Amino acid sequence: MLEGNFYNYKLSKEERKKVASAIIVNSADYITLADIADRLMVSRATVINDLKEIKKFIRQGNLEVISHANKGLRIDGLESDKRKFLFELLRPTLRTYDNHKNIISEHVHVQSGDINIIQKIIAEQERCYKKFLPDNSFREILLYLRILINRNKLGEFLEPQPEINSDNYMFSMDILKYVSQYCDVVISDDDIKNFSTFLDEVRFKNNGTFNKNTMIIQMITRQYISTVSTELGINLNVDYDFFENLSNHLESIFSAPPMDYPEADIIDEVLEDNQDVLDVVIDQMPVIYKFTERKLTEIEVKYIAIHVCAAIERKKNKEVSFRVIVACHAGIGTSILLLEKLKRHFKFRVVDVISAHEAINIKPNAADFVISTVPLESCPLEYVVVSAAFNDADYIRVGNRIDALRNSRNIPDGTEDDKLNASELLEEITPVINELVEPKDQARVVMKELRKVVRNYFKQSVENDANIISPSLHHLLRASDIEVDVECTDWKDAIRRSAEQLVDQGYIEDRYVDAMIESVNEYGPYIVLSPGFAMPHAKVEEGSIRLGMHLIRLKNPVPFGVEELDPIEFVCCLSAIDHRSYLKAFFNLVNMLKDEEYRKKLHEAVDGEEMARIIEQYEYSIVG
Repeated sequence: MLEGNFYNYKLSKEERKKVASAIIVNSADYITLADIADRLMVSRATVINDLKEIKKFIRQGNLEVISHANKGLRIDGLESDKRKFLFELLRPTLRTYDNHKNIISEHVHVQSGDINIIQKIIAEQERCYKKFLPDNSFREILLYLRILINRNKLGEFLEPQPEINSDNYMFSMDILKYVSQYCDVVISDDDIKNFSTFLDEVRFKNNGTFNKNTMIIQMITRQYISTVSTELGINLNVDYDFFENLSNHLESIFSAPPMDYPEADIIDEVLEDNQDVLDVVIDQMPVIYKFTERKLTEIEVKYIAIHVCAAIERKKNKEVSFRVIVACHAGIGTSILLLEKLKRHFKFRVVDVISAHEAINIKPNAADFVISTVPLESCPLEYVVVSAAFNDADYIRVGNRIDALRNSRNIPDGTEDDKLNASELLEEITPVINELVEPKDQARVVMKELRKVVRNYFKQSVENDANIISPSLHHLLRASDIEVDVECTDWKDAIRRSAEQLVDQGYIEDRYVDAMIESVNEYGPYIVLSPGFAMPHAKVEEGSIRLGMHLIRLKNPVPFGVEELDPIEFVCCLSAIDHRSYLKAFFNLVNMLKDEEYRKKLHEAVDGEEMARIIEQYEYSIVG
């Protein structure tokens, strides 16, 4: 199957049976045979021929298909059985965090909620309750929760659940509490009971270990993005989505044997007009090969290029505001999902959301173009076909259409930084406020309120939802977490000194310190992030207890073994309890270190309090 060209793929009878069953079971109302046929892109007669097998298949889930002469089909059965049925349909394909490639999900929207947010909620509660999950269990819980959110948003709530005595009740309650808050969905006591019962069957593990190379990959990813940005002449360093997506992608590549990628033809099509990007991606691969002996296959490298192209499109189209119509073939759920993905990365003005068959009625001047999940016959406007999941290849297709429009109207693209943005405006305001407002505590209060006003004006949220539960850098590096003028003899001594306070305060065990030094001995000085700055760390299972950082500024800088970046003046010890919670702080830190003025101010600061103020000020300026 080719994602994005799904409409060219002919379903087998077995696949039709499963997809049709999911459509019927997930429906909140009666659904007609014609509706099912439209979703499957087959004739009504085909669905009628399949109906006996469909009913038999659904009956295996303790559910019954009820037919009504004038209304269509509906399901008779318990809501808990409906959810279990949908879960079991998707469960066999839980190979990655990204379930949308499942044949069923291409036709029927059975999952809702921001996958990044839900992952973070689960991971946070894992740590709080010390109930650590193997990957497969984590993905099963993720699927369960996304089905729960979808069903509750449809108004299909659980029937009364029996009283239970579960060790996972509080774990269930706290996960669902945050799901309710951040995913804007009503959660009932019955949901908590049912989820507790589900968790009782889930396999847990004894500790919170994660891939030992995860953090190394993230640091290598930062270096790779920096070198690619330099070669392309486009600053991609501040795109958090790009950093997170690419580091996750590289981790998946190196944690398993080479995969069989079925979408090579589509990737070649997308890269046909982006050969310069592919060339740079290939040229800079030695940055990644410093970490691994395994050479990437040609298609693996092309997938990295796709990530880069998508980041470039995000940057170019950041300030573009075209009128678009969204056309979907698979109902309101799919429309909402696609809209959310579009709004996340484009500044479109969506003038209408329609069913695909309505496209013939669009007025010629109603919009600039149409984004559709299927080809549109007799549509008077140009359109771009994308998958409902809207992946990076789809992003680039839409970006190409925008480029064509921009060029035809001589509209400058978003890579021209000639307009003052939120970050730049705050950067101009901050020193003025710090100079004029006394005392300094009051200056911080004023700046906090000004940031809200500026963000509101630029239509930016105060906190990106995708980053919830992840502290910012200034939360981890307070004045008490910083020391100046520390004396050290060499790089090993510097690492030990940077870790002393974290050991004393119970953030890490003594063995964590030895593990940090051994990691450098094994992999080299990859912990050196920029001129004069290093961030030592070790694996969770080697003695990390709580998330934290401690920064020391050396009285006399010492070499770490990277000629162009030595000597090292700042050493920031990181205690990481997983591979996600520290990511936003790390991302902001690396971007701030690119600013020579920032490094100079840290060098000149008289004490930890002044350094903490500088860190907070600069972090707010870069996140805008």
